[in-house]
Amino acid sequence: MPATRKISPAFRAFLLPLILGLLSAPLLAAPAEQVIQITAQRFHYTPNEINLKKGVPVVLEFTSLDVKHGFTCPEFKIRSDIPPKKVTKVRFTPDRVGTFEFHCDNFCGSGHADMAGKFIVSE
Repeated sequence: MPATRKISPAFRAFLLPLILGLLSAPLLAAPAEQVIQITAQRFHYTPNEINLKKGVPVVLEFTSLDVKHGFTCPEFKIRSDIPPKKVTKVRFTPDRVGTFEFHCDNFCGSGHADMAGKFIVSE
C-alpha cells in the first residue's frame, strides 16, 4: 500500500488562494463585448452614429439589405466586405477617445459618397 503524504497547513494556506485566483482571473480580466447591429442599405448605415467606450471590446454585426457594401474605419485599421443578406461580424477594441469616421468603400451606386457614419468614443 503506497504511503500517503500530508499537505502542511502553510502550503494549503498558499495553495488555496492561488487556485481560486487562477480560476477567477478570466472572469475579472476582460469586459464583456458590446454588440451593435448595423444595417447597410443604399446609401446609409443604420445607425450611423455609434457611441463606444475606450477599452471595451465591440462586435459590429453588419447586414446588407440590398447589394454588396463595404465598411472601413481607417483610424482603427478595420475593414470588411458586407455581402447581402448575411451577417458580417467585425471585432475591435477602441483604444483612444474621439470621433472617428467610417464609410462604405465598395461602390454601391450614385449616392455611395454619402454612405458614412461615425464612432464617438468616450472614456
